[in-house]
Amino acid sequence: MKAYLILENGTVFEGESFGVRGEITGEVVFATGMTAYIETLSDQSYYGQIIVQTFPLIGNYGIIPEDLESKNISAKAYIVKYPCQNPSNFRSKFSLDAFLKERGVIGLCGIDTRALTRIIRNSGVMNGKITALPPTADDRAEAQAYVIRNAVSAVSAPASLTGIGSRRVALIDLGAKRGIAEALTARGCQVASFPYNALAEHILAVKPQGIMLSNGPGDPADPANASIIETIRVLEKSGIPLFGICLGHQLLALAKGYATKKLKFGHRGANQPVKETTSGKVYITSQNHGYAVIADNSSFVNVNDGTCEGLDYGNSFSVQFHPEARGGPLDTAFLFDRFIERMDAYASR
Repeated sequence: MKAYLILENGTVFEGESFGVRGEITGEVVFATGMTAYIETLSDQSYYGQIIVQTFPLIGNYGIIPEDLESKNISAKAYIVKYPCQNPSNFRSKFSLDAFLKERGVIGLCGIDTRALTRIIRNSGVMNGKITALPPTADDRAEAQAYVIRNAVSAVSAPASLTGIGSRRVALIDLGAKRGIAEALTARGCQVASFPYNALAEHILAVKPQGIMLSNGPGDPADPANASIIETIRVLEKSGIPLFGICLGHQLLALAKGYATKKLKFGHRGANQPVKETTSGKVYITSQNHGYAVIADNSSFVNVNDGTCEGLDYGNSFSVQFHPEARGGPLDTAFLFDRFIERMDAYASR
């Protein structure tokens, strides 16, 4: 059945519906990964967004529930060129189409995803609306008016406890990927997860040796994040090492007095090169963000556009990319070991 995408600039793409058929409005962004579509779909940092996969064939190894990064699918919709209808993998439980139907996610296929990506690269990220009928001026106006609001509160999970270990880590869940907690538990940590609105005294009450600030969606400078930033400021003053990833990196930077900016089309994919400024080494990283910290003393920088990819405050540090990199690459997994080293140094004082 036919379905359409209209961008806020008026461009219309005609394709076919898959997954759930319906109408939805969101911010249209592209992801460049050739694999890891399961992890992409279940990454809550895509809250409020319509994901476009640049690789043409998606779904060829099906849906493997064990590889999901969260229980929820927060993306508004999913656009691919060719969704595979007959996946081949011994771990697969669903086809992509069946999975989207089960989770109530709208899909659009058969459009020229390369042309769509070029529009976003040239003009910048923009909103769009998927419709079941040919779009109207009202649909375009709806797309133009769309704004992502209160993103973190929509995806943050309740408190939980995972892992058995001698080290205690408090994880502030801002939309956390499961891989972050698993990377910590694999290194002998017990992880106590807290929701986004947890008070600093409640977090400090578990006597953590380290505090993890997770990834998450939305504009880091959204006024709705003001209380989170203040909590981070209090936690940072405690002297306990903090490690921020993605949104956690941005919020820690805001707590330390830095500013952020929106990127033209963001970094989303598993092939972003970053350089460590102290060693000069270049690593390939997995990323998913549309904003960047403004800084001239970065510990890591993006090789493509020079934007800040990390900051080191001595006791605490943060990175814009994903060192847990579920779906790969694993070049920067050593940063979790660096966090453990700082935790141990703090605990031995």
